[in-house]
Amino acid sequence: MELTPAIELRGVNKTFNARSGNPVHALKDVSLTVQPGEIIALLGTNGAGKTTLVDLILGLTTPSSGSIKVMGQAPQKAVYQQKISALMQTGGLLSDLTVKDTLKMIASTFPRHLPLDEVIEQAHLEPIYKRRVGKCSGGEQQRIRFALAILGNPDVLILDEPTAGMDAGARHRFWESMKHQAEQGRTIIFATHYLEEADQFAQRIVLINKGEVIADGTTDELRNMSSNRTVSATFPGGVPELSGLPGAESVEAHGNRVHITTQDSDALARYLLTETDACDLEVTSHGLEDTFLALTQNSGQTQNNEED
Repeated sequence: MELTPAIELRGVNKTFNARSGNPVHALKDVSLTVQPGEIIALLGTNGAGKTTLVDLILGLTTPSSGSIKVMGQAPQKAVYQQKISALMQTGGLLSDLTVKDTLKMIASTFPRHLPLDEVIEQAHLEPIYKRRVGKCSGGEQQRIRFALAILGNPDVLILDEPTAGMDAGARHRFWESMKHQAEQGRTIIFATHYLEEADQFAQRIVLINKGEVIADGTTDELRNMSSNRTVSATFPGGVPELSGLPGAESVEAHGNRVHITTQDSDALARYLLTETDACDLEVTSHGLEDTFLALTQNSGQTQNNEED
């Protein structure tokens, strides 16, 4: 039996009317399917459309055209039935209440919820359980928001910059908890500016630029979408003149070790091995940050050409 997708968007467009009278196309023909238990990272520059996409999935706004389903239902209905919850970066907390009273108060609003002891353990709230929320650090308040997000035992978790304000240790513990959530079948979609988080913890990365999904795949798949590679080689007899290398875009030397950026690593490697004394060749893909920048720039150039 085929599982119902946790989230399914088909041909979604979202247009806002600006004061200038010119419409703003926040999302353009976005289609996306997320299966239960997947961990998805949303990446994009400021204004790319990530926040609009999150708002649509949470039912906070409606698409101008296209359809959105959360666990097979309209987003608003999924929220009402506790099938989806969100951890936002700011707001939603009363500073005068203790952490304990905050959890109890929110729990009382749910027809059913996870045991408080389980939520406290998963959010690592034991050390601050009796502390007033206003006395908690920014990272600790994010852990409180996470506890509130999972309290209703949702099928889907939406996280907006979830580790903002957390130190390295707290971030590591948070993502270990996220892995546990996914193992239980919970779907997790998170927007982040920490590219290393997307690289380490996401099973898929969805890259948005100017309202369009320009890449969707694993980290390795996204790296392969960027044509640039780095060919590294050692020259035992000293680095020769390399200005005429085929396909070389940049050359950087460190002693006898040379790193060459190219779009045709096969041709370059073949040349180095047959025409020079190069040895210890290594061909590597660029890191996620370089890939992110390359894909975003290429997408922007394509969109500008289409507009012209």
